[in-house]
Amino acid sequence: MDAKVSPYLQGLDKTTANYAPLSPLSFLARAADVFPDRTAIVHGSQRTDYRTFYKRSRQLASALTALGIGRNDTVSVMLSNVPPMLEAHYGVPMAKAVLHSMNTRLDAAIIAFQLDHAESKVLITDREYAPVVKEALALASVRPIVIDYSDPEFPQTGERLGAHDYEDFVQSGDPDFQWSLPADEWDAITLNYTSGTTGNPKGVVYHHRGAYLLAQANVITASMAKHPVYLWTLPMFHCNGWCFPWSLSIVAGTHVCLRWVRPKPMWDLIADEKVSHLCGAPIIMSTLLNAGDDQKRALEQPVEFFTAAAPPPESVLAAMKTAGFNVTHLYGLTEVYGPAVVNDWKSEWDDLPLDQQAQKKARQGVRYVALEGLSVLDPTTLEPVPADGQTLGEVMFRGNVVMKGYLKNPDATEAAFRGGWFHSGDLGVQHPDGYIQLKDRSKDIIISGGENISSIEVEEVLYKHPDVQAAAVVARPDEKWGETPCAFVEVRPGSAASEDDLIAYCRQHLAGFKAPRTVVFCELPKTSTGKIQKFALREQAKAL
Repeated sequence: MDAKVSPYLQGLDKTTANYAPLSPLSFLARAADVFPDRTAIVHGSQRTDYRTFYKRSRQLASALTALGIGRNDTVSVMLSNVPPMLEAHYGVPMAKAVLHSMNTRLDAAIIAFQLDHAESKVLITDREYAPVVKEALALASVRPIVIDYSDPEFPQTGERLGAHDYEDFVQSGDPDFQWSLPADEWDAITLNYTSGTTGNPKGVVYHHRGAYLLAQANVITASMAKHPVYLWTLPMFHCNGWCFPWSLSIVAGTHVCLRWVRPKPMWDLIADEKVSHLCGAPIIMSTLLNAGDDQKRALEQPVEFFTAAAPPPESVLAAMKTAGFNVTHLYGLTEVYGPAVVNDWKSEWDDLPLDQQAQKKARQGVRYVALEGLSVLDPTTLEPVPADGQTLGEVMFRGNVVMKGYLKNPDATEAAFRGGWFHSGDLGVQHPDGYIQLKDRSKDIIISGGENISSIEVEEVLYKHPDVQAAAVVARPDEKWGETPCAFVEVRPGSAASEDDLIAYCRQHLAGFKAPRTVVFCELPKTSTGKIQKFALREQAKAL
């Protein structure tokens, strides 16, 4: 007798009536339908409503399609927090292509590597970055179609590098372009590169489904009501702005663009535009708090501030609260679409003494609603460590907001997903209430101003200096930047190299933010096998 087939498996199939691939592109289409006249973007004197935002995104998609750009083609952008960056987050995937947002602080060699590794077909670049992009294009093997953006609100003098002007290119597109959702929600939507902790950076691939879910989780985590006003202090190139370019469309919010992070423009925009939310590294808090009295503004509205990296000191949190900001601590990585862990504050903690509140705030927290699994595991056995707040393990993630994998790097992808978990490389503990707390970084990453700096990369440059015999780079706590690179150096006999000499040398061979701020000349502490004891150097750096 044949086994009975469950009625739930008969005639209940996916159809166009009951299933559609998840993609954040649908958020903008809905916002334009429901709130067409609502202000979507503020940039200088420009005001763009959702009807126009959607139209321009479709025009960009149409123009890219006319160039022959299609599914899985890479469109690279070198842009600051300006309207074309927002349009690219929709227009590029509407053309079925993959958006590759580049860090505007990178040097030419790394930019060239990324263009080649991504096999970029198109490059949209701001004229501000013309010198470094021109050098990168000369180094790269690929020859992308270059489109120059000239900011009408903040004109730049950099030379034009391509045959296309961005505004003319967009206007050549069809405002009624008939885009469609991806055939598969697992299709790639964006490509983001890690900082390259060893060797070249790795290309992290996001899919439409993950971007859709993380964007919604941001709205929930940030308690965003309808029509929030969001100030772009976080670089949009960083994990696609933590997916907030898509989040704002869900609630028809307003993007307030910020080309440069400067204290007076930030205070003015927060006050004049009635900003309700912003994100950023601790450097943003320092910039706001250290502004002159003639630059600060009294705020009529409370502002939600979401920060990552090292938790801010209690004194900074208190100063931010006095200034009108409520700070929430987030944690994540490029491989999990940006933030995937939140220090979810409980109201009963408000009654704790300040020192105990500070201890609670120092923890990274619990998983986002879009993340299925967050745990601290023994990196060898993959067994959970005791939730005692003491036992070290590796922080691991699992779920729909974990990357597809590393582009053209199956070995690294397999290693990252060993045992069915994404291995973060961060060491931490789990407290009895389930909240996790980071204790160290297994790869000695330095987080400065929200940017990841590889200590190994800096060390490799120092070792190339003719006077350097040995070098080790660690993080030094910094009130403004969170952390800065601190180099401990042994020089060769007879060397006359100074601290300024070595810092200048590093600046010649690295992006400026990666160069050490401090150089200490000493004999490096080593184990009996000759391994440099970085933990000892970190303690010395703290005492400097």
